[in-house]
Amino acid sequence: MVTAAPMLPSEAPRTSAALITAEGLNKTYATQAGDDVVALSNVSFDIARGEFVTVVGPSGCGKSTLLKILAGILRRSSGALTLGARPIDGPSRDVGVVFQAPVLLPWRTVLQNVLLPIDIQRQRRADHAARAQSLIRMVGLAGFENKYPGELSGGMQQRVGITRALVHDPSLLLMDEPFGALDAMTREAMNLELLRIWGESGKTIMLVTHSIPEAVFLADRVIVMSPRPGRISEIIPIDLPRPRDLAVINSPHFGTYVARIRAHFQSLGALDG
Repeated sequence: MVTAAPMLPSEAPRTSAALITAEGLNKTYATQAGDDVVALSNVSFDIARGEFVTVVGPSGCGKSTLLKILAGILRRSSGALTLGARPIDGPSRDVGVVFQAPVLLPWRTVLQNVLLPIDIQRQRRADHAARAQSLIRMVGLAGFENKYPGELSGGMQQRVGITRALVHDPSLLLMDEPFGALDAMTREAMNLELLRIWGESGKTIMLVTHSIPEAVFLADRVIVMSPRPGRISEIIPIDLPRPRDLAVINSPHFGTYVARIRAHFQSLGALDG
């Protein structure tokens, strides 16, 4: 079991029950040449209900592989992984996933895209229409229900992607660099929007990012991963007041966290500033 890093003076341990527990996760890929490539090695952590956890690490360290294993769309090679009290051995309706690209169907309206998981699961639209409309309002897209993806900005499209991942009311929301393709100003705005959505929805979120400041700004804890094979180098609790605004980025405490994480990668040059 990987132990969290020593706490800074003002940091306090979490008390919430774990929603996700991972113990000794390993993932090995077999290449066409018959070689084995170890993507993840002995990864252990837990995520509390309602917690916001970010994962940061260099390209190729297994961050996305870890997220896919948690989503149940990729099988682990060994180790234990549970959601609540149930093993994760395949896709679950209790998990929502948001990818870097929102992957919206261009011939469907915003509302129709949001309801896509309901259609795929062959559930009754009528049973979920009110929740879909409520979520669309929550993410600030009221009035855009009947617009098509081509009529939306990149940030608005990603909001639709987030709404679609929440429409079936999952306990866990997994996000794989959801704002990586956005410009810097839109990305900052979406970070604030995501914190608001998290606060209102009460969901548990795990977000993968290449950006150290983004990881610190969003998280209750940051999981820092090593280069491949991906291991957990450190788990850092983030003791910054909530609700957060962009002014916190200029605080000395914020800078201390960023420097602490950046020290893991100074020789790699693989992460955003």
